[in-house]
Amino acid sequence: MEKNLAIAQNKMNLIESIDHTNLPKHLAIIMDGNGRWAKQQGYLRAFGHENGTKSVKEIIKTSAKLGIEYLTLYAFSTENWNRPKLEVQALMKILINSLKKELVTLQENNIRLNAIGNLDKLPKTAQKELLDVMEKTKDNSRLTLTLALSYGSREELVSAVKAISDKVKNNIISIDTIDDSIINEHLYTQNLPDVDLLIRTSGEHRISNFLLWQIAYAELYFTNVLWPDFKDQDLYEAIISYQKRERRFGKTSEQIK
Repeated sequence: MEKNLAIAQNKMNLIESIDHTNLPKHLAIIMDGNGRWAKQQGYLRAFGHENGTKSVKEIIKTSAKLGIEYLTLYAFSTENWNRPKLEVQALMKILINSLKKELVTLQENNIRLNAIGNLDKLPKTAQKELLDVMEKTKDNSRLTLTLALSYGSREELVSAVKAISDKVKNNIISIDTIDDSIINEHLYTQNLPDVDLLIRTSGEHRISNFLLWQIAYAELYFTNVLWPDFKDQDLYEAIISYQKRERRFGKTSEQIK
């Protein structure tokens, strides 16, 4: 009882410490540690992925309540296709089931679902379910939830370079007009702002081929908490850390002030 009260009080203190006028507009998360969490419990990796969906749901709802406009979750990378076949199948099954179950939650919280990556590589059933939920939530406006699925930033950049090169070759655009905005227009994230805060769980300090262009000036936050244990108070702590930092974008402190 006392422990629960202490947790609740700590959570309230964290919420009160957040400056709601200085929230990250776009929050991105590398959800890492499901497999290690499962091993610690003595279970197969799939058990960790299942439990990780609980954290996904909690963080989505918490982000919406806080007023964060864009949340991007690294759900499945291009490299993840190289994992054991049974684990990949389990992940795809979890994805399909989660999309079916969470449509109501997305609608109730006015959340729009988006997806980025080489979606054609997903199983047809997953593609169908994903497109169905995206269509049904397309008019929601409180928060845009983007799932990075079969996503790799290098593949994204290669695809953008090819598309731009083809337009130059066919005289659709001039090579002299290529700038940041042209590149942005050819990325999977063309309708999303740059990332303000990137969180990675599980104690790893890598970006792992995630949004390499979009995090150019993002604040990075690494935590030892494994993803299935990452809860709302952990998100509050990350945001408070973000708000204590001075974002200069190449300028001096004096210029910012």
